[in-house]
Amino acid sequence: MATTETAIFAAGCFWGVEAAFHQVPGVLDAVSGYTGGTAENPSYRDVCSGRTGHAEAVQVTYDPQKVTYEHLLGVFWRIHDPTTLNRQGPDVGSQYRSAIFVSGDEQREQAKQSLNREQQNYSAPIVTQIQDAAPFYRAEEYHQRYFERNGVACHVI
Repeated sequence: MATTETAIFAAGCFWGVEAAFHQVPGVLDAVSGYTGGTAENPSYRDVCSGRTGHAEAVQVTYDPQKVTYEHLLGVFWRIHDPTTLNRQGPDVGSQYRSAIFVSGDEQREQAKQSLNREQQNYSAPIVTQIQDAAPFYRAEEYHQRYFERNGVACHVI
């Protein structure tokens, strides 16, 4: 019986983040959504207001026998600038923050170790938050696989 695991990453506009994770062998799905805030079932407009506390995020479902959480963390670090607070490229606001939403102690420890290793590559401090996973709300359908359907993505480095 196959098992899957999930990981949740926020790295700015979710369109580019989702597109990057869809390219990773072993990733079964990547879904754009909202997490880390207080509002239940927020809309894109709600999140963009900056009043919900949610981040645009991507929930990655993966096969741990084909790709490791550590590898996914590596992808996360490569696709954005973790030293900019509440900003990626032209997108500004807390909804565009850099965050890793962890499920359990093992993910938390791997995320912390990964952040510490990654810090060696930057002169500025990494501002990525490591937070407990909170409810994840799937974004509206027009946000799903946006790059695939439209050929346009955000900031992906």
